[in-house]
Amino acid sequence: MSFIPGQPVTAVVQRIEIQKLRQGANLILGFSIGGGIDQDPGQNPFSEDKTDKGIYVTRVSPGGPAEAADLRMGDKIMQVNGWDMTMVTHDQARKKLTKKGEDVVRLLVTRKSLEQVVKQSMCNYPRP
Repeated sequence: MSFIPGQPVTAVVQRIEIQKLRQGANLILGFSIGGGIDQDPGQNPFSEDKTDKGIYVTRVSPGGPAEAADLRMGDKIMQVNGWDMTMVTHDQARKKLTKKGEDVVRLLVTRKSLEQVVKQSMCNYPRP
């Protein structure tokens, strides 16, 4: 999915709620991210046109909280706890995800399979 920075975005999103796992003093989410406006989008394997500077899930730990919540590698994170993530640096995204005192992270993500399902259903919908 690509878009023009500063312009409205239309996207099919899925809500995902991740309960952080406590390990000692740490709260674990069980996934890694890549991307950001300060990163080279050409290095992002999930950017179709190699210009998308969004935040993407690059790894999901087997058996971790993110996997249990159905977060998937390649998901594009659009929001974290209501905060827009479409124009943030990698570090800003990391800080929003790992904010202290928050045991739950609520995400809005988009993924290719969601967009494909909607496109297919629109094609199959009878028009008057």
